[in-house]
This record gives sequence, structure tokens and C-alpha cells, in this order.
Amino acid sequence: MSPKQGEVWLADLGMAAKTRPVIILSREDPRAPRALITYVPLTTQNRHSRYEVELGSVRFLKETSVANVQGIGSISAAP
Repeated sequence: MSPKQGEVWLADLGMAAKTRPVIILSREDPRAPRALITYVPLTTQNRHSRYEVELGSVRFLKETSVANVQGIGSISAAP
């Protein structure tokens, strides 16, 4: 199972960021030189920054969330 662009997945982002939902940005590319998945983390802490994208009400999220674009990152796609 591999994440697809636009999907929301739970990811373990380490102790500081904990496990949280992320939106997958990268698209599947079998020719990619690295097995990395680019993501933007979601948070319920809306600081009304210009780097946050409000998502409104999403049926599978318990609370209204924002995508924190400053938190963009990548994780290994390797199992």
C-alpha cells in the first residue's frame, strides 16, 4: 500500500511532532531516484498564519484542522 497524492495518512513524525494526520503532496513516480514521500502535517492549533490552510470540516477528522505548510517534510517510502 503506498500513499497517493491528496490522501490523508497518519504518520509518526517523531517525539516533537508525534503521530498526526498528514496530507500527501508527492505523486507516485516509479523513476524517482529516492523513495521519499513529501507531506504537510495537519493540526488543530490554528494560529491564523499565512502559512496555514484552513480545511474546514472534514468528516474523518474529529476537530476543524489546518494544514501547516511551514511543517512540510518528507519521510521514507520504504516499508
